[in-house]
Amino acid sequence: MGLLDAYNEWKNSRYQRHLSAMKEQDKCPDCFGRGYYIYPANEFVYNVNPHDCPGCNGTGTYTEWESLK
Repeated sequence: MGLLDAYNEWKNSRYQRHLSAMKEQDKCPDCFGRGYYIYPANEFVYNVNPHDCPGCNGTGTYTEWESLK
């Protein structure tokens, strides 16, 4: 289980670095500050508006993302 634990620890530290980088830039970590997603296959997405980022409501800001979490 040491290998699995090492992988999970690496993955978690990578995600934390990503969050801190996005916080410094005030960008949403889910959509990288764009405010929308680009889906390669839109016919499989059944949302009201599939392009807006659900993490930040399409604003692209970290503060909005943090308030919704």
